[in-house]
Amino acid sequence: MFTKYDIIVVGAGHAGCEAAAAAARMGSKVLLVTMRLDNIAQMSCNPAIGGVAKGQIVREIDALGGLTGIVTDESMIQFRMLNRSKGPAMWSPRAQCDRLKFSSNWRKKLEEIPNLHFWQDTVNGIITKNNIVCGVKTELGIEIESDAVILTNGTFLNGIIHIGLKQFGGGRLGDNSSNGLTEQLEKIGFESARLKTGTPVRVDGRSIDFSEMEEQEDDDIPGKFSYTETSFLEKHHSCYLTWTNQKVHDILRTGFEQSPMFTGKIAGTGPRYCPSIEDKIDRFSDKNRHQLFVEPEGLDNQEYYINGFSSSLPENIQFEALKEIPGFKNARILRPGYAIEYDYFPPQQLYSTMETKLVKNLYFAGQINGTTGYEEAGAQGLMAGINAHQKLNNLSEINIKRSEGYIGVLIDDLITKGIDEPYRMFTSRAEYRILLRQDNADMRLSELGFKLGLISDERLQKVKKKKENIDSLIKFLRIQKGEPQEMNPLMEKMGTSILQQKQPLSSLLLRPQIKIEALIEHTQILKEFVAKHDFIKEEIEAAGILVKYESYIEREKEMASRMRKMDELIIRKGVNYKEIVAISFEAREKLDKYQPQTIGQASRISGVSPSDITALVIHLGILS
Repeated sequence: MFTKYDIIVVGAGHAGCEAAAAAARMGSKVLLVTMRLDNIAQMSCNPAIGGVAKGQIVREIDALGGLTGIVTDESMIQFRMLNRSKGPAMWSPRAQCDRLKFSSNWRKKLEEIPNLHFWQDTVNGIITKNNIVCGVKTELGIEIESDAVILTNGTFLNGIIHIGLKQFGGGRLGDNSSNGLTEQLEKIGFESARLKTGTPVRVDGRSIDFSEMEEQEDDDIPGKFSYTETSFLEKHHSCYLTWTNQKVHDILRTGFEQSPMFTGKIAGTGPRYCPSIEDKIDRFSDKNRHQLFVEPEGLDNQEYYINGFSSSLPENIQFEALKEIPGFKNARILRPGYAIEYDYFPPQQLYSTMETKLVKNLYFAGQINGTTGYEEAGAQGLMAGINAHQKLNNLSEINIKRSEGYIGVLIDDLITKGIDEPYRMFTSRAEYRILLRQDNADMRLSELGFKLGLISDERLQKVKKKKENIDSLIKFLRIQKGEPQEMNPLMEKMGTSILQQKQPLSSLLLRPQIKIEALIEHTQILKEFVAKHDFIKEEIEAAGILVKYESYIEREKEMASRMRKMDELIIRKGVNYKEIVAISFEAREKLDKYQPQTIGQASRISGVSPSDITALVIHLGILS
């Protein structure tokens, strides 16, 4: 029935879709196994892509040739660039999506890849021989051979759904859990643990009074995620903002005795930065209100996602409390909120390629590694798919460094620091975030995407042309000087000191009050230069950032260079750290457990001090 595949991808969520698409487009024969073919790339939680730091990840996925950005552009109903009032390192694109279109668009993209095949079934075991994976077993009793397997099981491994005192198996409401795989992997020697996450009620939009809420429209000129020729947003849909109040909190407290979180029925750790509404009330008892975002799930349906009202309380308590929130007096609930508890595998058991250390050619990606979020999952899936293909074809492994992308920060954090709660990306996790802006992901990673065969030469040439245009504009800004009589009206208007003599236009951009767009509009020679070369908005914006933040950028480049040298110091395999008495006992334990591949990785493991690193380098003779 089945021929042998190069790669089998288990699970068709955001990690599985990116993994299967990348490997197949690179030339591998891939089978994507999913429990339900009609739920490919399901947005099980919030119908949105991007946000703080997450938007940067999606831009990086796109720059490498992944598909999440393209699918998002084709499915979005609202686009906003978050944090515009802050520095450019914090700017983050976010799109509200049509949930059904997002899923159908992903499926269409996957079905367009000739050597990607599909099978609807549940994988309940892997097949190994001599510590090498060689296929999977399914619930239907079928064994399918492959040279590599990528597990992207999401929240389905032994998933348990909690609503009040009710609990039942499921990977999400309406879908069964996946059982048996965790137990088999544990027998092989893998360590597993439990996490929990949650989702809020969905409400019928026809029953919501939006006049009692604050409307949140999208940007005046909406952007997009992909660097390809996807169309810009045409059909718009607003989100809305409302607040809980003390009466809402009092009603919710009446259900705490039936809360699985407070009664101990949930053992897994939940996300600290996205807590349930009952957790917020309990932890922040001094606050008498909490912000809620009312978000549409599509253009052509009336289902709304109540962001910030995640709950596992009994459904009648959720319903009663919801009605006391402005705008929800006559609300009709379509689905209750619930918590889900599931198995994951601590990610220190992985190499930076996403391959497991215990079983060769077996890869983990997504929530199975303890992460949360579509974007984090997609990034891991993309890298797992790429590296599985590379290894099977005896090609070099692909590792993105922390200074090269948020994807590099994500994977390095997972394999060196591990997690004790669901991991989500923040800009604060990146030491080099001024280098890793959302606007320059194409210039950072497109060359690699081209080498992997995931983006075309035509697309790469466009990136090179963009860089040339930015460099040309920066050069002009540095050469051309502004006369006081021409520039001082702008200086006075912007509330900054006037010029006493001619100054390069680039030096004027160093002033916080002066933006490049205003400088172009005011300065005739600069305006003519921009018009002559037909620079686009993104090129102008990038040139302004590079000039204004030049000193910060250079400082981060120097820091990244020093760290890169440590990451180039390879640690030979099989080091017995327990015998190195010159390092601390804690460091010996951690190094022996995590088996870092480089000195840089070793230095980022919690509990390993700089003096431990110095002693390790001397002991191994790495610098000699």
